[in-house]
Amino acid sequence: MTALARYHAANLPELMEKINKNSIGMDDYFDRFFNSDATNSNYPPYNLVQVSNVVSKLEIALAGFKADDVKVYTEHGKLYVDGKKESTEVDGTYLHKGLAQRDFTRVWTIADETEIRSVTFEDGLLVVELGKIVPEHHARKDWF
Repeated sequence: MTALARYHAANLPELMEKINKNSIGMDDYFDRFFNSDATNSNYPPYNLVQVSNVVSKLEIALAGFKADDVKVYTEHGKLYVDGKKESTEVDGTYLHKGLAQRDFTRVWTIADETEIRSVTFEDGLLVVELGKIVPEHHARKDWF
């Protein structure tokens, strides 16, 4: 029996404690992975589309936001998308307010070999194109 096989749902916290004790610099990763908080909410909704084996697109639905309300940046191996919506006065009273236009911050961890190739915002859809950096010696070469 392997050491990992003796762990099951009842003693999963014990396993995680052992992993945490023997890992350096992984605290932030484990906290984000195992703790659900405001940064891991489902707002705003998004799609992750695999375009090819080296290109992906992250599509984020931002109905009601303007380009000036959204900030996209990378820092320490993470992709951040922040949305700050200024409150606007409405003529009248809402009978139903179904568009969630609250402030948000979404964070995705990106691999070292992944780069942001472009960011576009059009018709309430933010599209972040991600590309895999392929070293020259691994790139496709046509010989014939």
